[in-house]
Amino acid sequence: MNGYIYAFLVFGACFGFFSFSHRHLFSEGPTQAQGAQEGTVLDGKTFWVLLCSFLWPVMLFTGMNTAYVLFKRRRVRTSL
Repeated sequence: MNGYIYAFLVFGACFGFFSFSHRHLFSEGPTQAQGAQEGTVLDGKTFWVLLCSFLWPVMLFTGMNTAYVLFKRRRVRTSL
């Protein structure tokens, strides 16, 4: 049972590490907000990786939702 928990946390940490540069797609919408640069520890990569370690399934679904919204937006632009 512990192996599943460790795998969950390791996968989440990897997900957080690789998605850090695209974190605006998971919370701020399709574009980065002004002032979204790294400032404190809570805004940095360490906090993002820790957050994703425990909540990666939720973050994955929010990222999928943003990808769907962007896809629909591109589709509407190309049809005009």
